Amino acid sequence: MKAWIQRVSEASVAIAGECVAKIARGYLVLLGVTHTDTPEDADYIAERISGIRLFEDREGKMNLSLEDVGGDVIVVSQFTLYADTSHGRRPCFSAAAPGWKAEPLYERVAAALRSRLGETRVGTGRFGADMKVALVNDGPVSVEILSKAPGAQRRDAAASQG
Repeated sequence: MKAWIQRVSEASVAIAGECVAKIARGYLVLLGVTHTDTPEDADYIAERISGIRLFEDREGKMNLSLEDVGGDVIVVSQFTLYADTSHGRRPCFSAAAPGWKAEPLYERVAAALRSRLGETRVGTGRFGADMKVALVNDGPVSVEILSKAPGAQRRDAAASQG
């Protein structure tokens, strides 16, 4: 699973001209799901999104999380994060999970974030819809989180032991 996080001063999602989610300070998260992703990947990604420190403290260091600053989040499904552009001119999306597999995992990430941050602080797009996403990127600050990053399990295991 991939989450592309953008720190924003505001963001919104509209579908067919109707605003379905709008936030001020927080994160706009584009979320991609691949074939091998599991509910555990969704839980891991949600924990990382809510806890990653991308907001500046008084000294100007990125030392504050979404939880620390009371920020909001919008999660948008984005299968194109798994685009393969290495051959030809048209991207191949075969690494993206099909909708029947991806949608429940996307919904699980959103539900886990709501559980951590509160129901009203988490908005979403609509899975599979043609969405118009608007944002003011703050910084700009954008980072990627992978649920299956090389060494991720080793780092997590070491952290739980020490």
